[in-house]
Amino acid sequence: MKRIFAALVAAALISGSASAEEYKIDPSHTRVGFEIGHLGISTVRGEFGEFSGSFNFDESNPEQSMAVAEIAVSSIDTNNQKRDNHLRSPDFFNAPKHPVMKFKSTKVVPAGEDQYKVSGDLTIGSVTKAVTLDAKLKGKVKDPWGNERIGFTASTKLDRRDYGLTWSKLLETGGLVVDNEVTVLIDVEGIKEKS
Repeated sequence: MKRIFAALVAAALISGSASAEEYKIDPSHTRVGFEIGHLGISTVRGEFGEFSGSFNFDESNPEQSMAVAEIAVSSIDTNNQKRDNHLRSPDFFNAPKHPVMKFKSTKVVPAGEDQYKVSGDLTIGSVTKAVTLDAKLKGKVKDPWGNERIGFTASTKLDRRDYGLTWSKLLETGGLVVDNEVTVLIDVEGIKEKS
């Protein structure tokens, strides 16, 4: 069972507009990833493999769109088991105590051709903070099996300390083992719900 985050971009439960179309995130064609600096000289990339979500999208009235998503914290994968276990520990996400991250949009506004600002509340652990995703509509198609699909990309930057993720070590040069800024990168494909 693939469960979320992200958003981390587009997922919605309801919309006040009759023309809003409802989509369920297709986990097989969606990626919730992140990048963070390491030792000040390289970048660690990872993703969450289990997530779920849905969204309503009204192309003619984007303000009526909405998204929700959840991510299973224990599904983190940075291609290093020892590091992943550390990230699941109380030093970072504390997955046993806080197994799910959540995102719920609060506002969607146009930001250019096929581009949107998706603001919402992101909950990691016991902390909820407002974030804004820069989202782009990639397109809408009908697949060979008759399903209507839509694709978005989205990104944002977070300070992990805002969510209580403060573990790091100081280098002799004064830098940090793990940077504080995290870049969130999302590719989401949704399947239109059939009425």
